[in-house]
Order: sequence, then C-alpha cells, then structure tokens
Amino acid sequence: MLWQLRAGLILLGGAFRATAQYRANIFSNMAAGAAFQTVGLIGLWVILNRFGEVAGWTMSDVALMYGLRLTAHAAWAVPLNQLMEIEHQVREGLIDRYLVRPVNPLVQLLTGRVRLNVFGDLAAGLILLAVAASRADVDWTPARLAFLVLAILGGGMIEGGFQLGLAAISFRTLGTSEMRFTVDTIFNLYGNYPAKIFSVPGQIALSVLPVAFVAYLPTCALLGRDSGLPLPDWAGYAAPGLGLLIATGGYLFWRSQLRNYQGAGS
Repeated sequence: MLWQLRAGLILLGGAFRATAQYRANIFSNMAAGAAFQTVGLIGLWVILNRFGEVAGWTMSDVALMYGLRLTAHAAWAVPLNQLMEIEHQVREGLIDRYLVRPVNPLVQLLTGRVRLNVFGDLAAGLILLAVAASRADVDWTPARLAFLVLAILGGGMIEGGFQLGLAAISFRTLGTSEMRFTVDTIFNLYGNYPAKIFSVPGQIALSVLPVAFVAYLPTCALLGRDSGLPLPDWAGYAAPGLGLLIATGGYLFWRSQLRNYQGAGS
C-alpha cells in the first residue's frame, strides 16, 4: 500500500513538473477556475442584496455554506480531476497499458496530468471559507473546527464517490461524460442555496442524492439552525461518515467494473 502511494506521488510530481514548464498557463488556468466560481457567489450576493436574506439565511450564512461547498468540491476535484479523461483513455487503449504495470491503474490514471484550474477552485474556496468563518455567528471551538475539516472531506468524498462510480461505467459504455456533467451540475447548482427554499419534493431529492449533505446540513449544524428537511437533527453531523461510505462504494464499483474490462476494441 505504501509503495503504491509513493509511486503515485512520484508520478504526480512528474506530471506537475511537466505542467510547470508553462508558467503563464499555471496562473491563467488557476485564475479561470477561481473566476468561474466567483461568478456564482456574485449571483447570490445580488439576490441577498436585493432581498436581505433567503429563507432566514443572511449573506454571512450563505457565504459560509458556499465556501464549505466550494472547498469540498475542490477536495475531490484536485485529486480526481483526471476522471474526465476516462473515456479517452479507454477509447485509445491506454487502460490496457495500465493493467500490465505494477502500479494501481487508478493511480496511473489520476497522476497522468495535472489540471490547474481546479487549484483555482481550491484557492477561492479556502479564501471564501476563511473570510466567511470569521464573520459567521459561530463559536469556533476546537471541536467545531475539527468538524469543519471533516465536513469538507466528507463533502468531497460524496461528490468524488459519485464521479468515480460514474467514471467506472466507461469500461462498459464509453458514454458517461453526460452523466458525470449532469451530476456535477446538480451538486454545483443546487448545493449553493439553502435547501429549505425548495419545495418538499425538491428537499427530499436533495436529501436522497445527497446534495444537502455536502454543505447545507453541515452548515446548519455549525450555525445551530433547523435544516427544515425531513431528516433528524443530527443528520448534518453524519455527513463525513456518509461521504466515507459513498467513496468506498464508488471505489469498490470501480474495481468491479475494471475486473470486467475487455478493451474498447479499437
């Protein structure tokens, strides 16, 4: 296990050094990623500036949730961003090469290239989260800070587990990009707003998917708010554990599909 990790770090270091040869590209891609995420926050600010609050949530509350969601998104997008290349890798027969090498095929896939725009997501998320946390009405005890870190990791594992599972279907169909994009859009679009503003069917859908567990429910737990969802009060604290279950399920599904992989036939 440790040597697999070491091999992955070596491969990732090589990919990063190759990307770092183009310094202007580094900053432009990171800036593009940060700017894209900032646009969404500006949209929320316009709404809150017009109405003052949304479902009882102030700008500080929403900013905390937005920062948590964006950082959680980056927590999976930074290490797993190469999943978007899975269809190309299968179609070109590159997965076949991975299977005859001693390093885990998933490690080889994820370390083949570094996409810098996701680091813009990470930077924007951390900055926003730090600013929002300083303004939020939260007593930041060591326990709450620890929960915040776990919530970020849990939210990242929820999104990442779904993306990994959907990417694994590429070993069967090659056509998963639309599904992965749709899931990513749902998390990014509906995860930025307090879930209680939606109708009851919408609230149930966001609980089952489970978009609400990425940022909304953990933020409710930190702020001491009632989520308004048909879930128990402790649901927000269960987000990290749920994330671990989904990530584990996604990886096990990946392994099962990889065992049945027979090549793209190209």
